This record gives sequence, structure tokens and C-alpha cells, in this order.
Amino acid sequence: MSANGDLDTLRLTAWDVHELLRSGEVSGPEVFTAYRTAIDARNDELNAYLTVADDPGGDGIPIALKDVISTAGIRTTAGSRVLGNYVPVFDATVAARCKEHGLRTLGKTNTDEFAMGSSTENSAFGPSRNPWDTTRVPGGSGGGSAAAVAAGLAPWALGSDTGGSIKLPSAFCGNVGLRPTYGTVSRYGIVAFASSLDQVGPVTKTVRDCAFLYSVISGRDENDSTTVDVPPVEIPEADHLGGLRIGVPRQLNEVDGIEPGVKSAVDAAIATAERLGASVDTCELPLSVDYGLPCYYLIAPAEASSNLARYDGVRYGLRTPGDTFVEMLMATRHDGFGDEVKRRIMLGTYALSAGYYDAYYGTAQKVRTVIKHEHDALFERFDLLVSPTCATTAFSLGDRAADPLAMYLTDVLTIPPNMAGLPSISIPCGLSDGLPVGLQLIGQQFAENTIFRAGHALEQAIGFDYVPERLR
Repeated sequence: MSANGDLDTLRLTAWDVHELLRSGEVSGPEVFTAYRTAIDARNDELNAYLTVADDPGGDGIPIALKDVISTAGIRTTAGSRVLGNYVPVFDATVAARCKEHGLRTLGKTNTDEFAMGSSTENSAFGPSRNPWDTTRVPGGSGGGSAAAVAAGLAPWALGSDTGGSIKLPSAFCGNVGLRPTYGTVSRYGIVAFASSLDQVGPVTKTVRDCAFLYSVISGRDENDSTTVDVPPVEIPEADHLGGLRIGVPRQLNEVDGIEPGVKSAVDAAIATAERLGASVDTCELPLSVDYGLPCYYLIAPAEASSNLARYDGVRYGLRTPGDTFVEMLMATRHDGFGDEVKRRIMLGTYALSAGYYDAYYGTAQKVRTVIKHEHDALFERFDLLVSPTCATTAFSLGDRAADPLAMYLTDVLTIPPNMAGLPSISIPCGLSDGLPVGLQLIGQQFAENTIFRAGHALEQAIGFDYVPERLR
């Protein structure tokens, strides 16, 4: 609470809101109104939300949802003109579970079109901006969710992560972002990009909030056959790391282009882990780093080209008239899809075409298995692996927009564990030239509780102030 009794949404964590509501110090409508007031004041500058929802009533914690998550009665665009006026008649499973726990939807957050991008500059509705420096990107594809949480426009949010779309924005905006083990969170009702990689996860201010929200959304869902039962989620309390074995893969920590300020902050965080009782040793991940990015950019576009074939101007979404079905189809996709989506559809269609399937998509899937095995071998020696989340801090708007390869390389450190289906989290570990630096913690399958324990202990020891400096 601020001195005048108003809620200071910049400082409130979801856990804080939970405690305020539980004690009766504030009511659900008061909390919702406080966040709506903050959205009205700052969203024009940040473009974090594409749609702001009406107050659904109730007494739960407000939440923002990335605009690839279907919400009954609330526009869901996936950042694309082709779905610019689409209003679902059903909730995604994660949205339904949030409702079941009393969480109140504030609105839908901006995203690169169909979650394809690393900066949120590919949104058909304009880029989001980083609350730490509005001349810089918030990361992508889920930059809207990260910007909303960092700027106090939501206490927490949901994002989706295919190649790094939760972790990267969280690193750039000073948030905590979890990409869970593949299969622990339902994809039912999520606008599909690459089905074997897409995963929904929390974007929060603290690791405790992250564990709290993960407990809400995770678990088996009869509507998604890839989901599994998950171990009970433990809300982290530990302030030490005694007995934890941490590996530092050389290739992830010495990647080309790593900024000195990023390396310094990450090295300091690793030293803190040792001080807290963890054993730390270097290790190798040569194939995962060398082949993870090219492997991803064969598999993900191939699956995208299949998934996006449903946007035909017939069943839902945009329709541009034409004299024949083929003319209508071509005109609709020309008008509805942006340049990056078209680029990935063409790459994916080529990789799946007759005569090339085995050479490209098939081979990439075999390499993906090698990447998984390489990570598994390290987890025989270590409980967690650590690295920077990104080699740089947030870059300026427009810096990489004209260079797709440079943009793709932004995700070079987040992609390897994603390809292996492993859980990983980004936590802020310091500043470089006034911008947040993200530390990536990677665990073995279903080791979210280990990640939460380590992340919480490090978070407490590092003492990062998650409120952007210019807003303090």
C-alpha cells in the first residue's frame, strides 16, 4: 500500500495480493480497479495489452494472458490480422484453471504474430516497449506479458514458450519466467505454432509467485493427450543450496557475442550459488549448442506450416474476397499474415516437401534426440545447469528487425533445453548498463521443484529490485 492508501501495483507481487485479499485488507474489486487504473495510465506508452477485459467479478488475484490463449468472449488475435476480430466461444484449459482458482482476467497481452519472434516487433498491432527503457524491445514473443508484469500492469501473467518466448522477455524485463517440462501444462485452446515445442508457463515478479501459478495451471488434461500428472508443487522457502550440484556448460556460458556486463552478472550469480552451499563444476554441451538453433529452425517452421494451413478464410478469421476459392485463399493469406509468418511457412513447407523431408525435418528430429541424450548425460552428474538466458540485454527497437538471422540468434541459449523438453527458468541476476540480466536455470524432466528451490534461494541472496529504475 502507498502512503495515501492506494495500491502500489509496481511493488505488489501476486503473493502480496493473495495475502491482502486473504486478510480482508482489500477486496477483489479494489485490486482489479487498481490494476485497470495502472493499465489506463501506462499501456499507451508500452502497448503491453491488445485487449483489456471487463471486470469479471469475484475476489481473486488479477492475471494477464498472452494473446495466444483462447478466452471465451474475449478477443484472441495471436498478434495477427488474420485473427484480428476472432472471439473464441471456449476457454483454453489454462484459462479455465485460472478461473477455477478465482483468478480474474485483466486482458490479453501483445505477442509476435503467432508467437514467431524474439522482440514483439512482429505483432500486427505494433511492438510492445520495455518498461526499463521504452526505446528498447521487451523481448519476444511474449513481450506484452513481460512488460505488463514489469510495469505493474498485472501482478503475474501467462505466456507461451516455443524457442524462448517466456524466458527471453523475462530476462529483458527483469521478471521470473518458467518454461515447464513439456507435457506438464495443457496446450488445449492455445493458438498453435509448433506443437511439439509449444508450452504455456508463468511470468511473475518472484520465484514463489512462479511456483504458485505453475501449481494452478499444471497437470493432466483429457483434452491434451500429451499431458501427464505432475509431482505436487512445493512453494519454495529454502535460503541455502546445500547438496545441490550445479553444472556450468562451457558452450552456453562462452557463446559468441556475450556482453561483458551479462557475463559479469551471471558469473557473480554462480559465485553466489557456491556461497549458498552448491557444488559447481564446468561441463560440456557441444552438440546442443552447435546444432540446437538450426535444428529448431527446421522443426518449428515445419510444424508451423502445417498448423497455419487452417487459416483458409472459410472457417474463422479474416476472409479477403476472390473469384475462386484459390484466389480467396491466396488473398486472405497475403493480407492476413505478416512477413515473418510468411517466411517461416515457406521455410517449413520446403523442409516438408517431397524429396526433402528426410534430409531436413527427419534429420532434425534425429538431432533433437541427440540433444536430449546429451542433456540427460549431464543430469547424471548435476541437478541443475546454469547459463545466461541471453547473451545480451534488451536491444533497441528496430536493431534486428531487418536481419532475421540476427533475430534468430537471440534465442541461441534458450533453445537447447526446449528442444530436449526440459524445464528451465529465467531469474534476474543483476543489471548491465541499467538493464536487467537473466540467469537461466535448467533442470531435468519434472524437476520444477528443484528449479524453484534454487531460484528462490538465489533470488533472496541477489536481492534484485524488480521495479524498473525509471518508474521508482
